[in-house]
Amino acid sequence: MKILLYGINYAPELTGIGKYSAELAEWLAARGHEVSVVTAPPYYPQWQVHEGYRAGRYHKETRAGVTVRRAPLWVPKRPGGAKRLLHLASFALSSLPSLLRAAAGRPDLIVVVEPALFCAPAAWLAARLCGAKAWLHIQDYEVDAAFDLGLLKGAGLRAAVLRAERWLMRRFDRVSTISGRMLDLALYKGVDPDRAVLLPNWIDVNAITPDPANHLRAELGIPEDAIVALYSGNMGGKQGLGTLAQVARLLEQEDRLWFVFCGQGPEKAPLQAQCEGLARVRFLDLQPADRLGALLNTADIHLLPQRAGAADLVMPSKLTGMLASGRPVVCGAARGTELAGVVARCGLVTPPEDAPAMAEAVRKLASNGQIRETLGVAARRYAQDHLHVDAVLAAAEREFAAVAGGPARLIPRRRP
Repeated sequence: MKILLYGINYAPELTGIGKYSAELAEWLAARGHEVSVVTAPPYYPQWQVHEGYRAGRYHKETRAGVTVRRAPLWVPKRPGGAKRLLHLASFALSSLPSLLRAAAGRPDLIVVVEPALFCAPAAWLAARLCGAKAWLHIQDYEVDAAFDLGLLKGAGLRAAVLRAERWLMRRFDRVSTISGRMLDLALYKGVDPDRAVLLPNWIDVNAITPDPANHLRAELGIPEDAIVALYSGNMGGKQGLGTLAQVARLLEQEDRLWFVFCGQGPEKAPLQAQCEGLARVRFLDLQPADRLGALLNTADIHLLPQRAGAADLVMPSKLTGMLASGRPVVCGAARGTELAGVVARCGLVTPPEDAPAMAEAVRKLASNGQIRETLGVAARRYAQDHLHVDAVLAAAEREFAAVAGGPARLIPRRRP
C-alpha cells in the first residue's frame, strides 16, 4: 500500500502523539509499504522547535525509510486557548501545499491524526481529489477537552464547533481512536459503527521490561533502598501537575519516599516553584529513547495525575510504558472512566485533583512491598496481553488494507 500520514506531531519528538505516529509509519515502512508523512518541525513537549529545525521553513527528509515533509508553524511559548488555536491553524494552512504535493503521488490511504482537527478537512479533500480512502485517527478529543478544561469558553461557540466536527467525522471512510470509551464517543458523534475502529496505543514489551537495576538513582543521589514515585511525560495543562506538588508536600515526613518528576512543557517551571524546599524531590529533563527503560525502572510507583473531566476524552500515552515496566500506578481518574478501569487492575485509583487521596494511595503502596509486587505483575501482564506493538500494528495494517484494498502483508524490507 501507499500510505500518507498527516499530522502536526512526529519524530524526533520523544513523547506523546509524535512518538506513536513515527512508530506507526516506520513499522509500516519496514513491512514494505510506501509511507510518506506531512508534519511540522518537532517542538513538543517543550513548545520550542528542536535544534536543527526551523519553525518558518519547509523541509524534506527521510527517516527510517519514510519520506517526511515538514511545513512551517507558529509555536507559542505558553499555549492557551486562543494561542493554541492559532498554533494549530498556522500548521493547517502552511501544510496544505505539502499535503497536495504528497497526495499527487496517489496514495491508497490518507491517515490524518487528531490533534489537529484543523487538518482533517484538507486531508478528506485531498483523499477525494486523488482517489484515496480517508482515515481519521483520534488520539485526543481536543475540542471537547478544550471546552471541558476551560481552555475555550462559550456555549454558542462550543455548539458550532461540535456541529462542524460531527459533520466532518461522518465523511471519513474510517474513524479510529485509542480506547473503548473514546470509540463510544465517536459513535455518539455520528460515526457509522461499520466505519469505527479501535486502535489503541502500544508499547514494545521486549524493549521495556522490568529491571531491578537502578542506574539513574545514583545519578540523582537517591539511596538504593528508597521508594521512588515517578511522574514521566508531558508537563502541560491537561495533566493537573499541581496535584503532584501537593502530594510530595503531604508526604514530606516519609523519609524513605522520594519523588522524581521527569519531562518538559509549559507547566514544568510552576511545578518546580511549588516543590521548592522539598528535599526529596528531583527533576529531570525528558530522557532520550534509549534511556526510557532505565527511567521507568527507577520507579517503585508510577504517578498519573489527571485533571477532572479529561479522563474519557484522552487516554494518556505514557500509561503504556508504565504498565510494561511492571510497576504499580497511582492514577487520578473519575470512577467509571476507562482510564480508571485499566488502572484498577494494576494500581490504585483516586479522584482527579484530590491530593490527599493520592498521597494516601502512594503511602499505602510505599509501605507494602507485597502489594507493589502483585500490582506490578498485573501491570506487566496487561501490557503483554493488550498493548504489544506487533499485535496492535498488525491489526492496524489489516484494517488499513481492508479499507484501501491493498495487501495486508508484504515481504519486509531492510531498514535503510
